[in-house]
Amino acid sequence: MILRTLLPILFSLTVLTTANAVTLSGHIVDANTGETLINASVFDRTSGKGTVTNPYGFYSLTLPGPTMLVRFSYVGYSQQTIPLTLTKDTVVNIRLVPSTELSEVTVWGGDHKETGVKGSQMSTVQIPASQIKAIPTLFGEADLIKALQLLPGVQAGTEGSAGMYVRGGGPDENLLLLDGVPVYNVNHLFGFFSVFNTDAIKNVTLYKGSFPARFGSRLSSVVDIRMNDGNDQSYHGNVSVGLIASRFNLEGPIIKGKTTFNVSLRRTYADILAQPVIKLAAASADEGLSRMSAGYYFYDFNAKLSHILSDKDRLYYSHYMGDDAIYAGFRTHYKEGGNLTEEGRMKMNWYWGNLISALRWN
Repeated sequence: MILRTLLPILFSLTVLTTANAVTLSGHIVDANTGETLINASVFDRTSGKGTVTNPYGFYSLTLPGPTMLVRFSYVGYSQQTIPLTLTKDTVVNIRLVPSTELSEVTVWGGDHKETGVKGSQMSTVQIPASQIKAIPTLFGEADLIKALQLLPGVQAGTEGSAGMYVRGGGPDENLLLLDGVPVYNVNHLFGFFSVFNTDAIKNVTLYKGSFPARFGSRLSSVVDIRMNDGNDQSYHGNVSVGLIASRFNLEGPIIKGKTTFNVSLRRTYADILAQPVIKLAAASADEGLSRMSAGYYFYDFNAKLSHILSDKDRLYYSHYMGDDAIYAGFRTHYKEGGNLTEEGRMKMNWYWGNLISALRWN
């Protein structure tokens, strides 16, 4: 009899608690550029619940409500704390302001461990693109794979190569994703450079173990690379000239505060600079060699379009195209006895590379 009386009461309390819960969601972006912030923290001081933004800067947090004190924070940015009173599911988009001012830091000893939103996933390392560009480079070309080779648990293969061996696994046991799409050929120049242009990269996450369930098909590691969305307030660009390659980058708004683009291009030009030397060598090598050309080059082209459909919906289009090319050709021309002539021609073109496109609605 008592059990029959308690069951309806417990059921009513459960329904009442569920009915009072509200979902707070939205996007967290940079206040100056509109670039989405990955793994930004959202923490409710009232209930003690929290979450982090996904790779698209989106967060969703279910709270008991109706009153809450929510703190939004990200490393290198000024945090915001907002008191809210909610009676229904609500979208709150946050723009955090970059800050280099450091507050007082207190270091505590002992075996205290952070949990929840302040905790970290095992065997995971995040590297912003700014840190990759600050590492000493080969021929002035910042390289993502070589930056990862400097981390604990990651080893390089042949000296100077872009191969990556994570905790004893081979290079083919690593899953490399560019905006969620697998990249299979990750090297240029027979392994000396990777295909990832640092001007187009926003953030890199390396999982050396305990992969999230959304990843699979590899044994050693997962490298999740995210491209820049583009500045939604103003146009920015840069042009750089190196010893073996030049780079170009341009980003800005198509519709201010709503639609953005980011375009990056990199190409080597050693083949162009070597043409006069090749022609001079051909002229002095054989009198019958009338024309000769040969060379090697690689290029990378990255593009991304982002569009805000509503407070909850965003559309992304990512594109990458890159090739390695070897070409050679020559023509011979001989004359004997005034009337007898002989001609010969040979031409070779080899290309290999990647072509990736992705359309995503988040």
